[in-house]
Amino acid sequence: MRDLARLPKAHLHLHFTGSLRTASLQQMAEARGVRLPESLTDAEALRVPADQRGWFRFQRQYDAARAVVRGEDALRRVVREAAEDDAAEGSRRLEIQVEPSSYAADVGGLTPALEIILDEAAAASRDTGVQVGVVVAASRIRHPMDARVLARLAAKHAGDGPGQVVGFGLSNDERRGETSEYTGAFAIAARAGLPAVPHGGELLGPEHVRDVVAHLKPSRLGHGVRATEDPGLLARLVDDGIAFEVCPVSNISLGVYDDPEDVPLLQLVRAGAQVALGADDPLLFLARLTDQYEFARELGLDDAALAQLARDSIRASFAPEVDKRGWLGEVDEWLAGDPEQA
Repeated sequence: MRDLARLPKAHLHLHFTGSLRTASLQQMAEARGVRLPESLTDAEALRVPADQRGWFRFQRQYDAARAVVRGEDALRRVVREAAEDDAAEGSRRLEIQVEPSSYAADVGGLTPALEIILDEAAAASRDTGVQVGVVVAASRIRHPMDARVLARLAAKHAGDGPGQVVGFGLSNDERRGETSEYTGAFAIAARAGLPAVPHGGELLGPEHVRDVVAHLKPSRLGHGVRATEDPGLLARLVDDGIAFEVCPVSNISLGVYDDPEDVPLLQLVRAGAQVALGADDPLLFLARLTDQYEFARELGLDDAALAQLARDSIRASFAPEVDKRGWLGEVDEWLAGDPEQA
């Protein structure tokens, strides 16, 4: 079996604070004199039921971590270490997702918060060799007008290269907010050429996926795994070329599925879906990008199928086409190489 950490790939579903290393979070907390919940610093991955109470526990942990990410140095550290960790796992492209409102107060506002993140993304790209783009994501627990403000800000920094905003998303609890109320924000982003990458179809089923697709016109779906419960819907998404950002370990951690074999990754692959594996929130779930590929291997995918997942991730990224072609060639080289060397 070939080394999956050396498999060239793109990482398209990673949340900002959730990307943090545990040790880095502890150091930030100590510097601020903040006491973290033990559950954020122990060696146990978060595991909660897929209900309102379970989501509340997850969100409380995330908020506790986010509370110590304050100031320019912390923002830069998050971006830098995410890029370094991706470089160690063979990633060629990282599209990290951030809701900048959460970090604005300590750096002078929304615009400085985003511009610091973009500036560090460009610097980290140069230093690590991983292209780092940023997805600006609105939150379902905030008012839809806040989403429009973020969309306008994202539009000013739109592009497909390192240190630019490469997409616009919608995250947080799928059960909150009316999807249709965010169409205005996504229209602003679309006019600036920003693809839509909202979450959908993890906590809620096929009807929610239909709602997200109808109103937000996604290029990629964050998660989307529950679409497999409706074969007709799944076939339509595949035909429309909508990619799935699948984070299998977090599906288990959030109780969407009880057992690894219940995660419908194989079903998506067999249906011809374009699947990009992502780590989601490794700080909480203690599983990074390569772990997701190991998960897929344990489900029975051989190296050829794992290489195809890597190709899917590269093709589904918003990187320049010339870069995609180069990385796809590197995937072919990995697969053609000696398993003892690759």
